[in-house]
Amino acid sequence: MEQSTPRTTEQRRKDALARFESDIDVWVATADAEGVATLVPLSFRWDGETFLLSTGRTLPTGRNLAASGRARLAFGATRDVVLVEGAVTRLEAAELAPGEIEAFAAHSGFDPSGLKTPYPYFRVTPVWIQAWREVDEIAGRDLMKAGRWLP
Repeated sequence: MEQSTPRTTEQRRKDALARFESDIDVWVATADAEGVATLVPLSFRWDGETFLLSTGRTLPTGRNLAASGRARLAFGATRDVVLVEGAVTRLEAAELAPGEIEAFAAHSGFDPSGLKTPYPYFRVTPVWIQAWREVDEIAGRDLMKAGRWLP
C-alpha cells in the first residue's frame, strides 16, 4: 500500500466532523460495573457539539450508559478511524429540545418513539477525540482533550 503524507490536525478535524455529519451508525463501547464490555452499532445524530443515541433502557448498552455515564464511540474502518470518548447523559423524550427527536429520526432512519419497549436517549458529549489513518498519523492523532479542540 502506498503511504500518503500525514494529514494536518486541521484536516483531520475537518474529516472527523464530515464523518460525524454523514455517518448514520457508530460502534458504541461500554462496560458494566464488573468490567464486562459490550460493543454494539447504534444509530446517532451529531448536532455540532454532541452525539444523540437511543437504545433500550434494559439492554446491556442502555444499562451501562446510564450507570457509568461514559462511552467510547468508534467511526470508520481500522485504517481510517475516529475514536471519541464522551460523557453520557440519559434523557427521556420529553427532555429533548423541540424537533430533536424528528431530526434524530430523519438522520438515522430510526424513530424509537413508536416502540413498545421504552428507548431513552443518550447524549454523548465528547471529551477526547483521536483520528488517524496509518502509522504515519499516530503522532498528532489527538484532536480533542478534556473537551477542548486542540489547535
